[in-house]
Amino acid sequence: MTIDRDKALGAPPAVQEISWTTRDVLLYHLSLGAGADTALGPELHLTYERGLTVLPTFAMVAGTGVSTGTDPDPSFELPGIDIDLRRILHAGQDLKVHRPLPTAGSATLSSRVAEVWDKGKAAVIVRESTATGPDGEPLWTSRMQIWARGAGGFGGEPGPQTERSVPDRAPDAVLDTPTTPQQALLYRLNGDLNPLHADPGFARLAGFDRPVLHGLASYGLLAKALVGGLLDGDATRLTELSVRFAGVLFPGETIRTALWRDGDRLLLHATCPDRDDAPVLTHATARITA
Repeated sequence: MTIDRDKALGAPPAVQEISWTTRDVLLYHLSLGAGADTALGPELHLTYERGLTVLPTFAMVAGTGVSTGTDPDPSFELPGIDIDLRRILHAGQDLKVHRPLPTAGSATLSSRVAEVWDKGKAAVIVRESTATGPDGEPLWTSRMQIWARGAGGFGGEPGPQTERSVPDRAPDAVLDTPTTPQQALLYRLNGDLNPLHADPGFARLAGFDRPVLHGLASYGLLAKALVGGLLDGDATRLTELSVRFAGVLFPGETIRTALWRDGDRLLLHATCPDRDDAPVLTHATARITA
């Protein structure tokens, strides 16, 4: 495994055209449990095409859903970086939405390696993607942090120091979000068909007792919890969401989100109360509008 940081950072971006339909948006929301909680009702703003709004985290699956007509390719090229894709982990995800996402549309997605950090025994690769609408204006910008085991030691900078995850005081609110046993089976229809989320035998080979929920599903569940539990169902008020993936969530478990307000910024910490509050999403922040 080799890393040429200068080549990676200097490579031209990869550009692709993507599109999505209302059906893709509805499926995404349903895969996050929209309409499944009788206490919340049918959540028609997420489950019905009339008056439909779009959770900002839909950006993570836009262009990979059922309307594409082809199976998605989970691989991607990283210029200047030759690593074993079996030894990488999705370590973190940042998203900034520049305007409300349309319920159906198209965009030009431009992706590049924005940073490479040397952690000694591992490397952290930051892949940045920007989606631009047909009008030439940006829709969203996302940054994926990839943890590449065994790829460190190339002499690069270690990157920024990790700050304290949450304040040293009681949270301002706690939101509990249950999942269902079939949650991962439904979520994978958004495009990530990794057998880790469906096949018990494959999951055991990977070191898990049973299939795990997608990290980006936990990410979407967090966004949905904030929109429904804090923002009166208005998805357009959630404009940024950043997390580190600290642990797995199994389908059927509950994800518990503690939050602290800091003006228009939220500090977040998500755990699994079914397993003694094992961490799921940490070093998490969100930005909301009034």
